[in-house]
Amino acid sequence: MKDAIPWEIFEKKYSRLFKGKNGRVAKPLRLAQGSLIIHTKYQYSDRELVEQLTENPYYQYFIELLGYQEETPIDSSTLVLFRKRLKMHVIMEANEYMLDALKEKEVSDKKDDDHTNPSSGGGADAQKAKPEQQEPENKGTLILDATCAPSKIRYPQDFFIA
Repeated sequence: MKDAIPWEIFEKKYSRLFKGKNGRVAKPLRLAQGSLIIHTKYQYSDRELVEQLTENPYYQYFIELLGYQEETPIDSSTLVLFRKRLKMHVIMEANEYMLDALKEKEVSDKKDDDHTNPSSGGGADAQKAKPEQQEPENKGTLILDATCAPSKIRYPQDFFIA
């Protein structure tokens, strides 16, 4: 999803919102729009979204933080400001880019699947083309530990019934 959105186009649109040179530096577009995309996709409340952005490294990667951070990148009141500046049509436009990329990926996956299928001609080649039923081979050893299994332990008892 991160690579499907043309962030440069949205950055140009976002920069038009800030005409003055005075004041605090604005938050990056990836942080603003990315958090709003996550907000609308998963229907988090503002506080839940801030918690998710703090805990989830995948979300931090999507909003392009430099590395995993344990501090909150934004607070819930900042999301209100993001929604005032970035209207819903901007988020929907980004969603359309992501959907188009998903459709292209599905089409390319279908093309790849078509090329890997063996040809069904006739004769001796057709017999070779049929997949044989093979049992999967072992991939390793399974080690089970039963130390956490429940058991009926009689001692020590918390109470005594006479």
